[in-house]
Amino acid sequence: MPSLDSFKSRRTLDVNGKSYTYYSLQAASENGLGDVSRLPASLKVLLENMLRFEDGKTVTKDDIVAFAKWLDNKGKDDHEIAYRPARVLMQDFTGVPAVVDLAAMRDAAKKLGASAEAINPQVPVDLVIDHSVMVDNFAGPDSFRKNVEIEYERNKERYEFLRWGSTAFENFRVVPPGTGICHQVNLEYLGQTVWTKEENGETVAYPDTCVGTDSHTTMINGLSVLGWGVGGIEAEAAMLGQPVSMLIPEVIGFKMTGKLPEGATATDLVLTVTKMMRDKGVVAKFTEFFGPGLANLSLEDQATLSNMSPEFGSTCAFFPTDEQTLKYLRSTGRDDDRIALVEAYTKAQGYWREDMPDPVFTDVIELDLSTVVPCISGPKRPQDKIVLDQAPAQFRKDVKVIKGGAVSDDKQPETRGEARFEGEGATMVKTEPEDYGIPKYAVPDTDYHIHDGSVVIAAITSCTNTSNPSVLIAAGLVARNARAKGLKVKPWVKTSLAPGSQVVTDYLERAGLQDDLDALGFNLVGYGCTTCIGNSGPLPPAISKTINENDLVACSVLSGNRNFEGRISQDVRANYLASPPLVVAYALAGSLHRNVATEPLGVDQDGNPVYLKDIWPTSEEIASIMAEAVTPAMFKDRYSDVFKGDEMWQGIEVSGGQTYSWPPASTYVQNPPYFEGMTLDIDAPGDIEDARVLAVFGDSITTDHISPAGSIKASSPAGIYLQEHQVSPLDFNSYGSRRGNHEVMMRGTFANIRIKNQMVPGVEGGVTVHYPSGEQMPIYDAAMKYEASGTPLVIFAGDLYGNGSSRDWAAKGTILLGVRAVIAGSFERIHRSNLIGMGVLPLEFAEGESAKELGLTGKEQVSIKGIETIKPRQKLEVEITKEDGSRITAHTIVRIDTENELDYYRNGGILHYVLRNLARDAA
Repeated sequence: MPSLDSFKSRRTLDVNGKSYTYYSLQAASENGLGDVSRLPASLKVLLENMLRFEDGKTVTKDDIVAFAKWLDNKGKDDHEIAYRPARVLMQDFTGVPAVVDLAAMRDAAKKLGASAEAINPQVPVDLVIDHSVMVDNFAGPDSFRKNVEIEYERNKERYEFLRWGSTAFENFRVVPPGTGICHQVNLEYLGQTVWTKEENGETVAYPDTCVGTDSHTTMINGLSVLGWGVGGIEAEAAMLGQPVSMLIPEVIGFKMTGKLPEGATATDLVLTVTKMMRDKGVVAKFTEFFGPGLANLSLEDQATLSNMSPEFGSTCAFFPTDEQTLKYLRSTGRDDDRIALVEAYTKAQGYWREDMPDPVFTDVIELDLSTVVPCISGPKRPQDKIVLDQAPAQFRKDVKVIKGGAVSDDKQPETRGEARFEGEGATMVKTEPEDYGIPKYAVPDTDYHIHDGSVVIAAITSCTNTSNPSVLIAAGLVARNARAKGLKVKPWVKTSLAPGSQVVTDYLERAGLQDDLDALGFNLVGYGCTTCIGNSGPLPPAISKTINENDLVACSVLSGNRNFEGRISQDVRANYLASPPLVVAYALAGSLHRNVATEPLGVDQDGNPVYLKDIWPTSEEIASIMAEAVTPAMFKDRYSDVFKGDEMWQGIEVSGGQTYSWPPASTYVQNPPYFEGMTLDIDAPGDIEDARVLAVFGDSITTDHISPAGSIKASSPAGIYLQEHQVSPLDFNSYGSRRGNHEVMMRGTFANIRIKNQMVPGVEGGVTVHYPSGEQMPIYDAAMKYEASGTPLVIFAGDLYGNGSSRDWAAKGTILLGVRAVIAGSFERIHRSNLIGMGVLPLEFAEGESAKELGLTGKEQVSIKGIETIKPRQKLEVEITKEDGSRITAHTIVRIDTENELDYYRNGGILHYVLRNLARDAA
């Protein structure tokens, strides 16, 4: 629909002989909106969206004026807007269930009297298959080939389904397996900074914006593309033309000055910023970088920062456009006309960084880049930064907590000499666990031992760092220098290299560094998100057995963005984020007890100690190799036919027409039950009476705790289901790969091995107590017993409920288990939205109240009345009947924040809302 254009902002921009129509912020300012030049750049992108989509209904003149008012109140006044992103990005773990839902909606649309073809993406959608490769094979020249073959074998049903989707739906493209991580493909190829569209004979130019079904969609913010992660259900609505309902956010400015010192990497910067952001508290806010220090960061450095926005807790982490943007677009082979348009458009709209006055922000954080030092983060949260030379001491403290206070030896490991990362030599070389004064355990059929703190996984993985040539080349140089001195990776370390794109292989090979990485066991294992999401593959059986029989706290070191407990490997309880070169260093050291900053990593051929400083490259060396090895031709070549795929992809047969023929025996893809019995009339949710408590959780329950991820245990409800359907444990694959089958996923909801339900004190894993029987059982089994008796369910939780990745199954599984409401101390943004999108009521305890303060044990019955008439953010009382019959009242706030969200909730979810509207339009 054409914009009403109340502020007469429609203008023409001429660039290189081409004419573009655009909606000018400057023109709007001159025509009554007022001066908006000091708005943060990210809000200027949103403001343009309002100007372009003003229709008097979903976007009104008041919505546009609210941006001018934002400058007066710095975002402290809530104002709801309807935002329409230019496109949608998916990865296959979250994308498969989204396409499953679209296919199911086509079936439901036919039953409601609409055409199946009405269910079709209305904006461009790109799905990148990057989350299915696992590190089954490693440290060998054919590891990549073998892993890809296994990937296709495991995922045959899923890939057949996605091939069908790529032919059945318009505006929908699939990037085949083995290409790269969706965020890096987005950064290197899909993202344009400024988008264009032919409309009524004109070429309209507007900001490139997107939402994605992966929380790290924010990585594209580094290219001045406003994007963030949403749940699969929100993404589906955006695909179907529905706006993203949101409040104009507060924006936290992050001012950077200075320059990174020698020896500090972009990863060290990222981990430093992550802690600062979490300490500040930026959940549900925009963050935006500014200041003179940005001139000293490459765009790849900026993208590395933007990637970690979910770890900050912020919605996005935006960078204005500048010379670095243009340099990157050129270096990755983008079209010259597009690059010229990016410069002209962003200058015209007032978010070219060098021309911008310092924006008005809600609040500001400052960092002098010269103060950044080498660091890691762990053992289970990205914000738990540890200065590198303090890592062993911190591990000794953390292992006590991990083991519940039982640690075998309280002595700090002895450090001999005065060796520092920067400095002088030492005489003592530690080579074995006994040097640290801690118990060691022999690994069967080997000549080595492992211990608490042994590094058993060292993985260069994930989009966070593999978008950045500087740290990949640094890792290669550390490997080269270590190899030259005769150092070897410890034999108990599982090593892997999973680049974000094929271009990484090109420049590592051109520089001759891949040979050095291969020599240390960092062979290519796949192009995708592996260890960071739990696709680390199994440890060698002897190592796994030794860890579990002796209750060892084994460690992983990875260059990813997530290290939540239970995520990386079920055998590994302490996980550390680090730069790629430090991943190599820890693989050489083999232990968190080894102080890699101050102690030798090993000895050279002559028996002399080798320190990290001896093999660490200078920034000048790194820059020199980058200039020679990374070329625009590599990007042009790799992305010239990116949707074609290899022979295995091309050989997948496609069957089915506009609706999918659901294979009844498939254990990967099943028609979900969300739309069963649905009618055109709204059956609004009613009061919740005498509900039972399914679980009582503490603080920081992540979507990894809630949503099934990683491997499937044979003894779990999901494992039993698969075996009943003739799937052997060897062929279980991962939960992520089976997200298209609701029967598997609902059985795995709340089944994380590290989740702690306070209804069963001292027990880890997805168990609960069923009432009134008092029987302890898996959460899924209890939910089915409650369903059989017609008993509704609620969950109590602490603060930051649902933080982490944008896992739509954390909400889908919740509703399928019969949970009607979640009552928590606070919610992370995406999960709260997803709960509403599936028809689950999110309630937030009033200040001063919590499940703990109220003395709740899970034995209570819960009633919530007045649901039919609730309003956004209203106060609502929850009646709680205790086991002895006494009653108390919990005071809560309805965390349905907008009228749009209320519409979704009353319809039973966002997909039901869209379906009803489409069916009515068809009628």
